[in-house]
Amino acid sequence: MVTSIGADSVKVYTVNGAASGSASSLPDWLTRKRAARGKGKRAVREQVEGSIDLIQHFEFPEASNRIRTTRDGRFAVATGVYKPQMRVYDLHQLTMKFERHSDAENVDFVILSDDWTKTLHLQNDRTIEVHNQSGFLYRTRIPRFGRALAYHFPSCDALVSASGSEVYRLNLDQGRFMNSLQLQSDGEAEIEGVNAIDINPAHQLFTFGLSGTGTAQFWDPRSRTRVGVLQLPSSQLLPPMPTAGTDNAFSITSLASRSDGLSLAVGTSTGHTLLYDLRSMAPFATKDQGYGLPVHCLTWIEGGSQMAGDGLVVSADKKVVKIWDRNDASSNFASVTPATDVNHVHHVPGSGMLMLANEGISMTSYYIPQLGPAPKWCSFLDNITEEMEDQTVRNVYEDFKFIEKSELSRMGLDHLIGTPALRPYMHGYFMQLKLYDAARMITNPFAYEEHREKLVKEKMDKLSESRIRARKDGPKINKALAERIRREEEREAKKAERKKARQSNGDEDVEMDAEETPAKEKANLLNDSRFKAMFENPEFQVDESSREFGLLNPSTVASKRKTAVEEEDEEASRASSEDILGEKSDSESDSGSEDSSDAGDLDQYNPRTTAKAPRKAYTPMPPGRKAHQPKMVSLRADTAGGGSGSRRGGKDASFGERRQSFGRKSAGQSKSEVWEGAMETSWVPSSNQQDEEGSGRRPRPKSRNGEKYGGTMEKGGRNDDDQEESLRKGRTKRRTGVRSGSKNVFRQMG
Repeated sequence: MVTSIGADSVKVYTVNGAASGSASSLPDWLTRKRAARGKGKRAVREQVEGSIDLIQHFEFPEASNRIRTTRDGRFAVATGVYKPQMRVYDLHQLTMKFERHSDAENVDFVILSDDWTKTLHLQNDRTIEVHNQSGFLYRTRIPRFGRALAYHFPSCDALVSASGSEVYRLNLDQGRFMNSLQLQSDGEAEIEGVNAIDINPAHQLFTFGLSGTGTAQFWDPRSRTRVGVLQLPSSQLLPPMPTAGTDNAFSITSLASRSDGLSLAVGTSTGHTLLYDLRSMAPFATKDQGYGLPVHCLTWIEGGSQMAGDGLVVSADKKVVKIWDRNDASSNFASVTPATDVNHVHHVPGSGMLMLANEGISMTSYYIPQLGPAPKWCSFLDNITEEMEDQTVRNVYEDFKFIEKSELSRMGLDHLIGTPALRPYMHGYFMQLKLYDAARMITNPFAYEEHREKLVKEKMDKLSESRIRARKDGPKINKALAERIRREEEREAKKAERKKARQSNGDEDVEMDAEETPAKEKANLLNDSRFKAMFENPEFQVDESSREFGLLNPSTVASKRKTAVEEEDEEASRASSEDILGEKSDSESDSGSEDSSDAGDLDQYNPRTTAKAPRKAYTPMPPGRKAHQPKMVSLRADTAGGGSGSRRGGKDASFGERRQSFGRKSAGQSKSEVWEGAMETSWVPSSNQQDEEGSGRRPRPKSRNGEKYGGTMEKGGRNDDDQEESLRKGRTKRRTGVRSGSKNVFRQMG
């Protein structure tokens, strides 16, 4: 149940349909579409959360035209579209009793009996239909399109007004049309039609509201003659400047007589309601609806001592329903602004409930406790409203925007301060939402585009969140430790999945394990909040190069550390590559050929302590310099003597020639001096051998242009510089006039 509070603190409870002052209801076509798709499950409710539906199925597929309650107060009869139909509601059961379809849309209807069994309907196809309990009973036609319908109980005459100056009389007792009432105009204006008919409940006086002349005529039903004419002050009610494109003809649109027999309410096409005493030609009260729309519904609220609102008048146009005191028309007792256009308003006699037929799907019902008690068939509403007195309720500022004075100045609306358009509240003002939107669009024409871009951005953000994202990197601190812990968790999870799969396959061993109670999630360093700083604070970074880490994790350090042999091989390969590319600096070559006094020191060459030199990047060969070319092996070994001896010992001799020359014993050579594929190593004492012997130090070998390895060991020692260079560095020039050794050549030699 939704509550709205009026300006005079009158609470209006919405018990059916959309709430009063609500501008957030969905369009009817969208409601029907979603209701059809969801088949009732996904139907969109027009009411806000917490509202109640007092009467079930209190609606029509498209819109409702008229609604009235029977005189016994047990039923409510309503007409609507589409398709054109009539629905009867059992108020004691709070649900629909039945529905009955017709061929044409209903314009107006009256209830002839105390219950719903006999009704008379005026249709928009110039037909009049009589319905009874079994259904459609009788149909007849009138010459013109009807506008209003009334029933005179003493004579059983149904009065039907239409376009033109004629009012038709259909006698339901005799079942035939009687002589119609011919209305005559006293002025120059012609009668365009009769818009409203009223029968006074006290003395049965007929009152007809005319269109075109702006007058009301009174007729006596006994003599069927006119007894008076009421001329309305049209000059005071019409706007000074006619609105272009609208019908500015003044006419009477609704009439309502009070039960005292003297008071008459007249509604006009200009949106005014005038209250008259039949003994006077001047109105004693005038009420303006404020919208300039025709007043199509007027009702006197009566009920004696049990009605707190006795003497009030209900006037309604298409936009608003106003309840006001007949003695003070300047203020409203209550004002209700429905969510959809109003077609008809019916006040349940002796209660504070109003029923509205409107252009929406759901018909609306409002309960106003200060207007009167709840009807007997829904007396529980009084208990509900009493419980809601202390709760937060909805106020009339639902469709208003609160703005501060600075924002009002920025929008250029300072001139509205002090006018009804702004309602002061605290440090600002309440402004109608429509007016605020219009002013904002004028001051900022790009507001819609900015709002659209914001919506698109929000939509894209939602879509990006729904996409599958790549796995985020782990913590930056102790990343290796976190990765190791994560791998262990994945291993345990896979193991559990395999165990579960085996269990589902019926493995007996696994079934025995499954009987055990499942353990909770295993705690580790990653999900334990006590060790959170270990992966966030840089001070907790583990130094894997420290001695403590090596002692605690010897296998990890050993796998990462290189051995001395690997480091020595890497250093040698780097030095040889530098020599081949010719990128070794002169300082390095000079330092290698100098004689050092520390050549025999064992600590001179220690691969563990020597710092690794940075590897030089490859540089292309400078122009004009020939690249190193490989020397080819001769096609056949030269086994002849004489002139080939020099070749065997030279640098161009093959490995077989050198071996043969080393293995042949010549004159003057001892057997021990013959080389059999081996290298001779000579130990030469240094020049200061006596000084070293005297001091007790071990003599050092004299350098003979060889490479020192430390510990009196050196490589080389031969006098042949070419051969020493060839042995130490290999061939530096390509042999000419020979072919390279291949598999086919060696096969021919065999």
